[in-house]
Amino acid sequence: MEKLMIEGGKVLKGKISVSGAKNSAVALIPAAILAESPVTIEQLPNISDVHTLSELLEEIGGEVTLENTKLTVDPSKMVAMPLPSGKVKKLRASYYLMGAMLGRFKKAVVGMPGGCHLGPRPIDQHIKGFEALGAKVTNEQGAIYLRADELIGARIYLDVVSVGATINIMLAAVRAKGQTIIENAAKEPEIIDVATLLTNMGAKIKGAGTDVIRIEGVDSLHGCRHSIIPDRIEAGTFLIMAAAMGKEVIIENVIPHHIESLIAKLREMGVHIEANEDQVYVAKQDNMKSVDIKTLVYPGFPTDLQQPFTSLLTNATGTSIVTDTIYNARFKHVDELRRMGANIKVEGSAAIIEGKRQLQGARVKASDLRAGAALVVAGLMAEGITEVTGLEHIDRGYENLVSKLKGLGANVWRETMDEQEIEKMQNA
Repeated sequence: MEKLMIEGGKVLKGKISVSGAKNSAVALIPAAILAESPVTIEQLPNISDVHTLSELLEEIGGEVTLENTKLTVDPSKMVAMPLPSGKVKKLRASYYLMGAMLGRFKKAVVGMPGGCHLGPRPIDQHIKGFEALGAKVTNEQGAIYLRADELIGARIYLDVVSVGATINIMLAAVRAKGQTIIENAAKEPEIIDVATLLTNMGAKIKGAGTDVIRIEGVDSLHGCRHSIIPDRIEAGTFLIMAAAMGKEVIIENVIPHHIESLIAKLREMGVHIEANEDQVYVAKQDNMKSVDIKTLVYPGFPTDLQQPFTSLLTNATGTSIVTDTIYNARFKHVDELRRMGANIKVEGSAAIIEGKRQLQGARVKASDLRAGAALVVAGLMAEGITEVTGLEHIDRGYENLVSKLKGLGANVWRETMDEQEIEKMQNA
């Protein structure tokens, strides 16, 4: 077990490149199940979620080759093998196996998903969609069983805007009979990315990126080659780090349009940003002003950037209020920031941050992926050394984070924890 060490106060300067989108990758890989010939996905991030999903596809008979950022899946010999637990519990996005296997085999057994603990995140909208398409869904001994004689297209209205449910229903519906209409669909760029892959495989999808998606089912899908979009959350995290400690930082392989809400808030704080076609430039910042943010579904401010942005606000002049309307339990990083000297209090789904606090290095623990990113931002700003444990969360979503930050001049490194440290952390 390792920990991340950060010597704070180092100025960041230079270029940093964004990897492929984690939130696309975890849906694109299961989507390969739907084809009947090899699918190649390029520019994948080298993160643990990608490796876990690759192993799950092998468990059901897929031939999987992963070389650096390129994954090739031959799904021709796959079978509807039950996946009741094990690796399924390592990541939330394992639920995409339900839609993909239901679409291909008309049945699936998949354990309840794991991943970050962000409070209640039910999959009721996923199940509602599957049932509307004709599947019988039951929960038996902690696993979801899906069975259908055939899938028939339907009109499905999502009660809440859900990226996961939108994609999962798409995966099942592309091989259903007739037309499926998903209303109140999510609009995230990752949904367009998945729809592009499916279309290249022979699916008939219209309206991805709008709140109404229309799908004409087809009998079969074929393999294709697809290049994943850049990770807007990783890009946003680097942008926040550059705003915190940067001096002439250039973030490459980014689609600025995908993070417009973040760029607007940083500019409101006084951060000088220049956005070009595929890169963003951040100048040195001296005095940032407090702002209020409210997380919303895309194209609003992303909940996945709320936590690292909260760290940045500890260095802004004035009082800021951060409201998370997506996951109101997404404030587990606040206690760790308090250990570092932050003045933050949580009231319901909002955090109130008194800025201009010099953070101090401390021993802190990442409770989830984006909380880990928040602690890295805080560590870069803090005086002294910060030790971040819980790296398994960070490794789920950030590729080669240490080497990328070192390339900007940060002094960061990983250390192996001794037995006493591990025992102390487990008993905390």
